Amino acid sequence: MKVLITGGAGYIGSHCNRYFNEQGIDTVVLDDLSDGHREAVQWGRFVEGDFADRELIKQIIAEEGIEAVVHFAAFASVPDSVARPQRYYDNNVTKMLALLDTLVTNGVKYFVFSSSAATFGEPRYTPMDEQHPQEPINPYGMTKLIGEKILLDYEKAYGLHSCSFRYFNASGAANDGKIGEAHNPECHLLPLIIRAALHGEPVLQVFGNDYDTRDGSCVRDYVHVNDLAAAHFLGLRYIQEHNVSEQFNLGSNTGFTVLEMIEAFERISGHKVPYEIAPRREGDPAVLVAANAKAKKLLGWQLTQSSLENIVKDALNWEMNKKY
Repeated sequence: MKVLITGGAGYIGSHCNRYFNEQGIDTVVLDDLSDGHREAVQWGRFVEGDFADRELIKQIIAEEGIEAVVHFAAFASVPDSVARPQRYYDNNVTKMLALLDTLVTNGVKYFVFSSSAATFGEPRYTPMDEQHPQEPINPYGMTKLIGEKILLDYEKAYGLHSCSFRYFNASGAANDGKIGEAHNPECHLLPLIIRAALHGEPVLQVFGNDYDTRDGSCVRDYVHVNDLAAAHFLGLRYIQEHNVSEQFNLGSNTGFTVLEMIEAFERISGHKVPYEIAPRREGDPAVLVAANAKAKKLLGWQLTQSSLENIVKDALNWEMNKKY
């Protein structure tokens, strides 16, 4: 089997690409390198291009014998989506439709979709399971929810089976340090903790310490990027074996506070983290944690690498030695 991975030069996509190849699946990575890194594609074949280019997708399917697509090529910044919603609706919805139409026309029957916890909006309860109402509060989350709904309609009409994954906080890096997280600008907590500890600037901002949580700081759900990659492999196998479409939340079922993450990093690394308490950010819920019972039951998914120690060690190794 050969799989096309769109956005496979990005953070989660590159780890997924590596995992698929390690499982004996041939891949073609398509990325326009607007956010991804060519150096991250060290497995499979790389093609630079636009995932909405119908002729290019048709050519890749025909030449490579593509049977399935794993789709990561989306814009994913919540603040940017609020400031520039047109950019997100165009890329995450309109261009995704062009991709799906090309797949349907050319006989591809399986699609794995990188969705988001942002489809849920403000949590009504935690851990959030798949039955939690989906009420996105920003354009990014809405585009991902629209993508999920489109996929359900495309299965009914065209027989395109899909698997949508909603994840919360991807974290960590490859165990051997060959690939990792390289966002510009960086907005994820753990890389910001590491950079503050290693370089002192910028000082880490902890947004609020008066939430109704264990220590007053927000609780978030952290899953190792390698465990996320494994879920995409298992999800694709599941929809191929059963010819169905499914949606899964990928979380730890527990989560850590911001201050617990800082303490854990200091304990594991031996580095102090300079930080200051800042005002709460508007729209930040106190707790965002995902349930994982469905993924465990149907996919046999396990959190084999998502201990806090593994996540911190791999992220620190990457930040100290990163190649791109």
